[in-house]
Amino acid sequence: MNQPTSINPFRVIIKHRNFRLFLIGQTLSLIGTWMQTMALGWLALVLTNSAFLVGLVATASSIPILLFTMPAGAIVDRSDKLRLVRIAQCAFLADASLLWWLTYTNRMTIAPLLALAFLSGLISSVEIPARQSMFIDLVGREDLPDAIALNSSGFNLARVVGPGLAAATIAKLGIAWCFFLNAASFVTVLIGLFMIHLPKWVPHVHTTTPWQGVQQAFRYMRDTPKVRALMLMVTVYSILGVPVLALMPVVAREMFGLGAAGYGLLMSCLGVGGLAGALGLAAVGYRYSRAKLLVGASMTWPVLLIAFSFTHSARVAYALLFWIGCTMILNGAIANGLLQGIVPDALRGRIMAAYGLVVVGLSQVVGAFVGGVVAHTVGVAMSILGGGVLMLLYGVWAFYRRTELRTL
Repeated sequence: MNQPTSINPFRVIIKHRNFRLFLIGQTLSLIGTWMQTMALGWLALVLTNSAFLVGLVATASSIPILLFTMPAGAIVDRSDKLRLVRIAQCAFLADASLLWWLTYTNRMTIAPLLALAFLSGLISSVEIPARQSMFIDLVGREDLPDAIALNSSGFNLARVVGPGLAAATIAKLGIAWCFFLNAASFVTVLIGLFMIHLPKWVPHVHTTTPWQGVQQAFRYMRDTPKVRALMLMVTVYSILGVPVLALMPVVAREMFGLGAAGYGLLMSCLGVGGLAGALGLAAVGYRYSRAKLLVGASMTWPVLLIAFSFTHSARVAYALLFWIGCTMILNGAIANGLLQGIVPDALRGRIMAAYGLVVVGLSQVVGAFVGGVVAHTVGVAMSILGGGVLMLLYGVWAFYRRTELRTL
């Protein structure tokens, strides 16, 4: 693969109009999504005063991804991906609007909050594999890893800006208006999506049913050593590393005595670190071994989580969260890029569905739920500590005993 001569991390945006339109709209929309994510966690805490139910709200949005994203991936491989993404964004707009109306009119309780979180997850079960597998159509195979890194930078820029805006909105206007602004933000991504022009989609003839397609994808992951090793690593790290995100409202209040503004600052520090990591990855391109970068990020992430669990100073926590965000995004973006570089185009939607199932579905259904139970029982710091220790033990075993990961 040719190495780009420029270290400009925005090279792919300049080169590809379709990706530029997608990324600008997606980033603006994600700012609203992060506002909603913060508001959902804080609203759940206000309504219930329960760490368990805060984790349950996060879990509810991921159960549909766990159940339906693999069949959805088989459908994605048989469908016009751009059209699916457009439809999904319209559905997200309706979901956010309903969240706003129920909260604004003081009709919101934990039951509809859980139901709407579930609905959002149901939409995501189709949108995630469709969006992820569409990247190669926007930029081509050669620029795919850098496009994934830049998409991660947009995600983390939104994580920087969104929580701060959410904290200010909650303080000045109330929680409901975070949902309203998120609904409005979906208009931006839809404008970008309808301006994108791709070659006319041509349906392929399939000799298998969607369920047989799902089975084919699982067989491919099982029988391809590098893909199997990557997916197992992503699974373990997603499940064990996620409680620090899902339980951040509890972290802010119980570990550091912070309110909504402090919660927003914690999330912003995490996002600044992720943004720095993603832009750095896009800038270095292939100048450094992606496998070595993956090892470094994967060993550092759990060590930082362990240190964070012992922290009692908010200032120290802000610094640690910066580096946690950096290593977290490096781990995820590199793994995603390596996977997409290995898998054949015919299986891309299903493999990205499996990736989404793990990163969003299992991480929330198992990781956030178990993290919430542990935090409710022994405290949120112990929940984070336990996850970090198990991640580190697995990482040492996986990267130093499994040759598949060292030779990617």
